[in-house]
Amino acid sequence: MKTTVSFGDFVQAFKDMGRENQFSIDALNILFEHIEECEESLGEEYELDVVGICCEYAEATWQEIANDYLLHDKSLDDEEEENKVKVLDYLADEGVLIGETDETIVYRQF
Repeated sequence: MKTTVSFGDFVQAFKDMGRENQFSIDALNILFEHIEECEESLGEEYELDVVGICCEYAEATWQEIANDYLLHDKSLDDEEEENKVKVLDYLADEGVLIGETDETIVYRQF
């Protein structure tokens, strides 16, 4: 038996698991929409696994991602907006970019 999960249920599940600070509300919205799109395209229902989501996905600033993946060694320059675009392009090329909020990027960890 499956239960339909609303966005509010999704957010509450993170709170119930003590993971309410893992993602911003905007990032949770991006993840919720991403999972719904995956369900539709695959034709399979997704079983909500908060810990699994926290292990598979991350939210970080472009600077944090550049540092974590050593992108600062790969032609980043002094133009902040250009560097952000380079990080977004890198994640897209790797096939892990999920979306972005006003301040952060949501991606599948690799």
